[in-house]
Amino acid sequence: MVKDADHGGVVVYPYRADQGNLLSSFRKEAVRLMEQKCPDGWTTVREGETKGRLRQASPIAGSNDVVEERRWGIQFQCK
Repeated sequence: MVKDADHGGVVVYPYRADQGNLLSSFRKEAVRLMEQKCPDGWTTVREGETKGRLRQASPIAGSNDVVEERRWGIQFQCK
């Protein structure tokens, strides 16, 4: 959870473009956090791709393999 408010918040999780955001194994963890925060349910306020990051992925020194990590965010409000 990247933002925790009194009656909601924002969760962000990584996903692979070829897999999509709905099938990401990290989505289950995001939903679990929303369920803990809002045991009576929640409403999605906004959902979409958010700022990701680039990271060095090669274990070989001097190589320039860069991987783009995509992230999906869900802003929610408790019912």
